[in-house]
Amino acid sequence: MMLRMIIALLFLAVAPASAQESVVAGLSQHRVAITANFDGTAILIFGAVKRDAPAPKQGPLQVIIAVSGPSRSVLVRRKERVFGIWINRSSVRVDSAPSFYAVASTVPLDQAISRTEDLRYKVSIKNMIRSVGAPDNIKDAPEFSKAIVRIRENNGLYLEKAGRVDLMDDTLFDTEIKLPANLVEGDYKARIFLTRDRQVIDTFQTTIPVRKVGMERWIYNMAHKQPLLYGILSLLIAIGAGWLAATIFRLLRIS
Repeated sequence: MMLRMIIALLFLAVAPASAQESVVAGLSQHRVAITANFDGTAILIFGAVKRDAPAPKQGPLQVIIAVSGPSRSVLVRRKERVFGIWINRSSVRVDSAPSFYAVASTVPLDQAISRTEDLRYKVSIKNMIRSVGAPDNIKDAPEFSKAIVRIRENNGLYLEKAGRVDLMDDTLFDTEIKLPANLVEGDYKARIFLTRDRQVIDTFQTTIPVRKVGMERWIYNMAHKQPLLYGILSLLIAIGAGWLAATIFRLLRIS
């Protein structure tokens, strides 16, 4: 028994260490400025896999990149036809749903990450939406969460891009995430996952601030911090625009 233990210890001492793989990543821009003429932007996310030993042979390496906007609670209403009229009948408040979510991967998500790891790290779109409870009279509460996904996918706010992460020599990777014009202001999270055998082996996360600047920031601050002044100013602008239009039309009739 003692001889077997000594042989085992000697084997462990001379056996090569397994590779420790980690993410080193960067972004083409680290903040997004929303101006009056902002019509969306694209962020290049790139990086490399750092190793302290040769890459392991078991299971191909996969990369998943996800960008998510600020999460908010959402009240979802369902219209039903009553006596020939469509009205809002049932509603469910979804506790948390990202205002924007895009996930790109080297292969389809179900091939890159297991269901358990997906639930743990909340990688797929459906797992990013959290709905704790619903009224007792709602028997199909999950359909309300699906409705959010469907509507925001149609508006270009939820994107799933399988095969859109380029991985070269199991080391260098990159992808481009397009942010639409109708962004919500806040801190956006960029997350990168390395997986083998559908298990997460390393993660990386950074923040992308999205802020209004210039005139957009001034109007936003006034509307939220000085609503009375904002209302008066809006009224004066409307009156001035109406008077100017009436004057122009009168001059055109005279001429």
